[in-house]
Amino acid sequence: MMSAPSTRIAWVTGSASGLGAALTTALLRGGWQVLASDINADGLSRTAADAGWDERRCRLVTLDVRESGQWRSHLATLSEEWGVPSLLCNVAGYLLPGYILETPDDQIDRHLDINVKGVIHGCRVVGEAMVEAGHGHIINIASLAGVAPIPGIGLYSTSKFAVRGFSLLLAQELAPKGVRVSVVCPDAIETPMLKLQEDWDEAALTFSAPRALGTADVVRTIERLILRPRDEVLLPGWRGWLAKLGNCFPVLSRQLSAPLREKGLREQRRRHSAGR
Repeated sequence: MMSAPSTRIAWVTGSASGLGAALTTALLRGGWQVLASDINADGLSRTAADAGWDERRCRLVTLDVRESGQWRSHLATLSEEWGVPSLLCNVAGYLLPGYILETPDDQIDRHLDINVKGVIHGCRVVGEAMVEAGHGHIINIASLAGVAPIPGIGLYSTSKFAVRGFSLLLAQELAPKGVRVSVVCPDAIETPMLKLQEDWDEAALTFSAPRALGTADVVRTIERLILRPRDEVLLPGWRGWLAKLGNCFPVLSRQLSAPLREKGLREQRRRHSAGR
């Protein structure tokens, strides 16, 4: 069971599915009041009904993370009804596989607007309120693809490098003001985003791990992070340090890329055969 600070108000983005939905469920079970947000209003409502989220402690709002005005409007309403959130979890994200030179212009904008600007808008708007309140914790979800570059999902990888760098920067800026910032960099997680990548050979490296993480694995990490904040968490740790090693030595990263891609292609075929 997840414990929390005295002000148990959390804001989660991307709550309609995947990690965001699992995290929202865990927070509610842990006694938090949760503002569950997503751009997919219908999907959010279905998930809330299926998961049995308590309407007395869970508010559902439609949020396009790219729109700072929506962040401010929802924050104003939330602050009036419940108070300033003590926890913000930026989970919402976007990925479409493809090689950089084959990428349409709109995909460049979409990856950076949702994955990077969306996180920055949320951190600025909610972070300002947290600083005024004198406490708070922001947890941004990046990726191991933001620790070492992953060909085939290059725009996603680029955007998560930005999220990781921004989070580490913000942690330094806000720590003296009583607000903690953490960035979680997980490997591939069993979510709709991973399912989407099964049909793209370009995304083979995504499937090179011995197994994909479950949402429960990441939720447990976030639970521990709430209790004992850290600036950065790599998940799993050994893959994280391998990614950091590859990032320090780009030649080694390129040498490992081909065999890991072959392993990933085999796993993609296995998943197709299993009908997943």
